[in-house]
Amino acid sequence: MATSVKIGTRRSKLALWQAYYVEELLNKAGLSSEIVEIDTRGDKILDVSIAKIGSKGVFTEELEDQLRSGAIDIAVHSAKDMQSELPQEFEIIAFTEREQVNDVVVSRDSSLRLEDSSRQMVIGSSSVRRRAMLKAWYPHLKVIEMRGNLQTRIAKMDSGQCDAILLAYAGVHRMHYDDMIVQTLPLDKFIPPVGQGSVAVEAATTLDSAKRQAIRAAINHPATEYRLLAERAFLRTLQGGCSIPAFCMAELDGATLKVTGGIISLDGATIIKNTISGPRENAEQLGCSIAQTTLDQGGAAILAAIRKERGE
Repeated sequence: MATSVKIGTRRSKLALWQAYYVEELLNKAGLSSEIVEIDTRGDKILDVSIAKIGSKGVFTEELEDQLRSGAIDIAVHSAKDMQSELPQEFEIIAFTEREQVNDVVVSRDSSLRLEDSSRQMVIGSSSVRRRAMLKAWYPHLKVIEMRGNLQTRIAKMDSGQCDAILLAYAGVHRMHYDDMIVQTLPLDKFIPPVGQGSVAVEAATTLDSAKRQAIRAAINHPATEYRLLAERAFLRTLQGGCSIPAFCMAELDGATLKVTGGIISLDGATIIKNTISGPRENAEQLGCSIAQTTLDQGGAAILAAIRKERGE
């Protein structure tokens, strides 16, 4: 099918890597493409936490404006940055094959270990989930909020603001900073956020159906899609954006999907975690079920306390 696809992306190096990766998949399928760079609110405001800016669509609104106008055909995002509910006129049409999902510790000091309580260490992270988990598992650490793209955060670390940064393995690996990974954190303690490690492709529901089908056939990874459908249903049921300390990881074993999800209080003192398994075709029901259990076991109170603290 001879068609050209306009790919909208943020300007950060990691976002551009994702756009070029999607472009490569499209080109392999015989589709031509063009990359369109767009500034978002989340990229422009770096001195305020994402939660205070407003987490819904902070990295996606401007891209969606371009989708709505038809200036671009698809928008490419880190799946973990996508809000749990899209505006009615948009949809995710594909998820790329998932990268390793772990969180990692990045530092210039190869001897640094989070569990070493003999040292005074400052750890930076932009994620409320990661900061809460650090407080839960390593209470001796000083944990600070650190925003900006990957290169900006590493520069802040190098300037002495912190000793290490907690990041997603996928982003570190894609930017070729593997040599700075000093620890890969275990998934039983540091359960990732919804969507970590995959790239989501968003389109307007008005996109030509033949073009939509061609893009999906070129990019979508079915095993990853089952996993992310469950995780996104979990987050949607919690009514949480990407800036609440929720976590969810779905794992596929043949036709069976195992979903582990929950929430942690901001101070790390309370962790609610459950696991459920079922047929992969029931991915969204499994995600909803874990979320409802989370809410019933005290998650609703944790979310209410967070929203009250933020003045929502």
